[in-house]
Amino acid sequence: MATDIANTIKELGRLTVPQLKQRYAEVFGEPTGTHHKQYLIKRIVWRTQALEQGGLSERALRRAAELADDAELRLTAPRARETGTGPVVTAAFEAGRSSSFPKPGAVIRREYKGRTILVKVLPRGFEYEGEVYRSLTAIARHITGAHWNGVNFFGLASSKRRGRDREAG
Repeated sequence: MATDIANTIKELGRLTVPQLKQRYAEVFGEPTGTHHKQYLIKRIVWRTQALEQGGLSERALRRAAELADDAELRLTAPRARETGTGPVVTAAFEAGRSSSFPKPGAVIRREYKGRTILVKVLPRGFEYEGEVYRSLTAIARHITGAHWNGVNFFGLASSKRRGRDREAG
């Protein structure tokens, strides 16, 4: 008897991610490392259908084997991620800041939703709450959960704009 896909998707959508991971392990016979809810739902539905309908045809299996034979294989394992303590700066660089931009050592202050945000300007990056970020935009995203232009979020207009504002005022 074929599973009603729409009902299955609806049912799976009501489950939490840990419950979906458990269901995934039951259906696939192995655990998963992903926490992406929609991905888990799609994979579980796909696997359920494949099991009910007998999987791929012989022709499809032969073609998959042909493609696998032609594919380049990774010969070395991926490098293990380092989980050291302390701040890590990835791809820090000097982007050529405006002369009006705060110099390293300066502290940028901003009030946001009733709390004071303090960011220290570093020679390469910015420090916020003990973590080093490569941009003000990354800090603004961390604080708000949404994409912001970091310079705008912290109220740091370019020298050109400051000049225009002075002329207009």
